[in-house]
Amino acid sequence: MANNEPNNMEEPEIIYIPDDEGNEEEFEVIMKFDVDGSDKKYMMVVPVDGDEETDEVYAFRYEEDENGDDLKLYTIENEEEWEIVEETFATLVAEMEEDN
Repeated sequence: MANNEPNNMEEPEIIYIPDDEGNEEEFEVIMKFDVDGSDKKYMMVVPVDGDEETDEVYAFRYEEDENGDDLKLYTIENEEEWEIVEETFATLVAEMEEDN
């Protein structure tokens, strides 16, 4: 279904995403994956300063330059693409839970 790059590092991967007012908010990357049959890559993030019980998980399509220095995030606006990402994420989470 998908290739999962588990985030097994001791330090979480943190990215900064500007809000509507231009203030940068801190997010932890909880999962990166690509969808089979597509060259698109996706990441799931959660706010760093939020409440774990109520925080939403945000999904973005992303592109990196060859060095991995420049990260570009794109919102998922296509309903069909969103359904594929949501299904893939749910499958990967279920597989991780089975492994534990």
